[in-house]
Amino acid sequence: MLVCDDDKDILEMLEVALEVNGFDVVSEGDSTLVIGAIEKAKPDAVLLDLWMPLMSGDEIVRKLRADGKNKNLPVVVISASQDGKDVAMKAGADYYLEKPFDVDKLVSCLQTAMTR
Repeated sequence: MLVCDDDKDILEMLEVALEVNGFDVVSEGDSTLVIGAIEKAKPDAVLLDLWMPLMSGDEIVRKLRADGKNKNLPVVVISASQDGKDVAMKAGADYYLEKPFDVDKLVSCLQTAMTR
């Protein structure tokens, strides 16, 4: 599982919560490095914040969907934005969760995404 969020505190919380629930987590706080981190780590799924500086989550999703190697990689997008779901789904995300979210719901969503 690769997790990217520009907020260090949220990134750390996600990393701990996912590891406690049995996920192997690679975290990245710089959205411009996510594609390279995916190439290196070859995760089973990606969890992205939608609104990040320099490269937004929807830009990352579009790049993944355009890439033959990663076009089917499960992507879950999280955001506190009211229009976030529309933006994320139009970009090609598999699932969207609005912040704040319940960790159990996040885990369930990720497990579903990884088994589709």
